[in-house]
Amino acid sequence: MPQTVLLGDICTKVTSGGTPSTKHPEYYNGDIPWLRTQEVKFGNIYRTEKTITDSGLKNSSAKLIPENSVIIAMYGATAGKSAINKIPLTTNQACCNLIIDHKKADYRYVYYYLLNNYEKLLGAATGAAQQNLGAKQIASMQIILPTLDTQNRIVSILGSIDEKIELNRKMNDTLEQIGKALFRHYFITNPEAEKWGKQSIYELAEIVNGAPFSSKFFNEECEGIPLIRIRDLKSQVPTIWTTENHKKGRLIKAGDIIAGMDAEFKPIIWARDPAWLNQRVCAFEPKTTFISKLFLLETIRPQLAFYENTKIGTTVIHLSKTDIDRFTYIDAPKEIMAEFSSIANPIYDQQVVNSREIQYLITLRDILLPRLISGKIKV
Repeated sequence: MPQTVLLGDICTKVTSGGTPSTKHPEYYNGDIPWLRTQEVKFGNIYRTEKTITDSGLKNSSAKLIPENSVIIAMYGATAGKSAINKIPLTTNQACCNLIIDHKKADYRYVYYYLLNNYEKLLGAATGAAQQNLGAKQIASMQIILPTLDTQNRIVSILGSIDEKIELNRKMNDTLEQIGKALFRHYFITNPEAEKWGKQSIYELAEIVNGAPFSSKFFNEECEGIPLIRIRDLKSQVPTIWTTENHKKGRLIKAGDIIAGMDAEFKPIIWARDPAWLNQRVCAFEPKTTFISKLFLLETIRPQLAFYENTKIGTTVIHLSKTDIDRFTYIDAPKEIMAEFSSIANPIYDQQVVNSREIQYLITLRDILLPRLISGKIKV
């Protein structure tokens, strides 16, 4: 029978991390991974953006956390989100690190339980300016724990889905790097490229702008046509759906290239079913089928990145039509474009297929997760 226990009771240790003093540069850029709370976004962690040295570890409250621990973000935008570290690492003080007693619980089951109870955990966070959790507060959280055998069967189902999601993401990362290399080979390092001119982006693509949508047309039942907002771009998971009788702007479809126009500018390949664009989100559509979408994507990617890195704004920087007016593309000969497209199109199409499968698998996992955790589906 399942039993209700405290989260801290199934851990050999519950601890936060620490930040080495930035006044000592010798504490950083070492061989020890150092995780920050903004990197905790549900899923497995194989690497960290920053590292510290042995001196940084010894001269701070940072602690080495063994692999296969469960890490929960306690502060800021990712508060309540969790992850599993697949490598030994250290963390900052905004992370609560649960070192699970493997004789009592499967660390993956604990992770999935926290994923399923994210809203509940987030609701326990306090703070006016930002939401905060405490290590003691997390340790005192109750968790429903079935037998280890049942835990293992639950995570084998959910884990197999997440493994496929992760595989598809890795494959898309590889395909993206191949696409970048091909673009560079044909249009950047190619000696003939010096002879080619540049044209306005408007000769290559149509810029489709989003439109404002009134909340009275929103459908909270997750039915109808999704509305893409800036917050949805990274996850590609819509949070708002619109009713049938509200049609504004132009529908985009899976495989279209879209980008945010406020703070979030990285272009992405949209992978879900047709959707509306909210204002401050735009799409780039090739004007002819002769133009490869991969060519268009790699054309705007560095220009958006340059704009993001050089634009000066007081708070949130914005992308305007005037900014897009400055975008250009390499006007290569048709035979070069055709040769590139013959190689690039299958790469791009496979990215779309992989991304769509990721979204379907996420939906399937999220349907199964609460039913498996609650015991409504017996395993």
